Amino acid sequence: MDRWKYYDITHKYHILCNPLSNEKFERFCDLLSLSKGSRVLDIACGKGEVLVRLVEKYRISGVGVDISPFYIRDCKEKHRQRASKTDLTFIELDGAKYQPASGELFDVVMCLGASWVFEDHIGTLRALRKMARPGGLVIVGEPFWLKEPDTEYLEAASMTHDFSRSHEENVCQGEEIGLNCLYTLVSNKDDWDHYETLQWWAVDNYIQSHRDDPDNQELLEKTKMEKELYLRWGRDIINWAVYIFRNP
Repeated sequence: MDRWKYYDITHKYHILCNPLSNEKFERFCDLLSLSKGSRVLDIACGKGEVLVRLVEKYRISGVGVDISPFYIRDCKEKHRQRASKTDLTFIELDGAKYQPASGELFDVVMCLGASWVFEDHIGTLRALRKMARPGGLVIVGEPFWLKEPDTEYLEAASMTHDFSRSHEENVCQGEEIGLNCLYTLVSNKDDWDHYETLQWWAVDNYIQSHRDDPDNQELLEKTKMEKELYLRWGRDIINWAVYIFRNP
């Protein structure tokens, strides 16, 4: 089935498409303490909740980029409903191909949970830094190993060990290229459980209301596999955090 249709279905009820609780998201927004008119770029912006929340709170302006036509549709609708008279632009595009207009540098550049756009964590940090002004913020959301992953888990998930790193290594990779890590927001098991299991519910509801969709069997099989990976291994092996860096 279409990759972006799959994520649209599985994340239908998610406000944020990552394991960050509402409380931590509010803390994140408060910590940024942005000035009115600050320019924010969000690569792989998902449904646009981060940018819309920041424009509601601080009256920033910004750009959201996402490759999913489903998510960009959601972004534009959310902008229309909640912040129609504000300066937000949402672009359907592979984030790796985005080029700021006239070499613009942003006050905040972020990519929360989609480092695959730039191949890996360090590639994401390097790419975002190029688009951040001196003194601006570079923010990424990234998984990290809680413990050494089982070979069985890696094989079942079709992953290699370098899919992720330790929490320390995620910080150090940014600092090794000259960024200064200011803060991290780390998910806990409740955050992960909500993120993962809400997808199971969304899939069940979709199938109940779309019984003739030819993609349903594949959807059920993928959900069954993801459920097993999470419950048997992932819940105790991998975690996720938001890393906030200062660009000197």
